[in-house]
Amino acid sequence: MPKSVNKVILLGNVGKDPEVKFLPSGSAVANFSLATSERFKDKAGEWQDRTEWHNLTAYQRLAEIIRDYVKKGSKLYVEGRIQTRSWDDQASGQKKYRTEIIVNEMVLLSGRGEGEAGGSYSRSNTGSFDQRPSTPGEELASTEITDEDIPF
Repeated sequence: MPKSVNKVILLGNVGKDPEVKFLPSGSAVANFSLATSERFKDKAGEWQDRTEWHNLTAYQRLAEIIRDYVKKGSKLYVEGRIQTRSWDDQASGQKKYRTEIIVNEMVLLSGRGEGEAGGSYSRSNTGSFDQRPSTPGEELASTEITDEDIPF
């Protein structure tokens, strides 16, 4: 069987405050949107901006971190995978689809007062959160990156 890859990398701004719910099992689920922008020249040579909105979903501890630290306007770097869900709309009987990014890793890029609610991250540090399937009792990894770690 040929190898395949389903990986998404996005860098953008949160469109509205995340919505966090809890499943009957007690696991948290965060749903939010992220805007990415592209700048290009049109046929007349004028600069144009195009914004793409992405639906994102995060689970478990990462969803709780999003609830506590991510707000409208927050700048985020996220990695994840594309997933499309379908269901039958009970009102119309039509089949509905939703394509979303399941977030596996996230880096908060906003500083204080720039859309980030958390106060535990200084302007020179960002928090990196990695959500991978873990064995019971295993904690999710957390890494801090400083300005000296960035090559530009």
